[in-house]
Amino acid sequence: MMAKIKITQIKSRIGSPKDQKRTLDTLGLTKMHKTVEHERTLAIEGMVRKVKHLISVEEYYN
Repeated sequence: MMAKIKITQIKSRIGSPKDQKRTLDTLGLTKMHKTVEHERTLAIEGMVRKVKHLISVEEYYN
């Protein structure tokens, strides 16, 4: 059973560096308060760590 995480953008991307904006786009976060679900992998965890100040993360098991 693979863990999943819900990621919600809680702060604006305005003023963030381009690499952080690209990371949000890669995660699928294009608007404020949008929530996406991803499998918990090392790649996703790395992206979450990079933009942790702009998002909220909730873990759950499916």
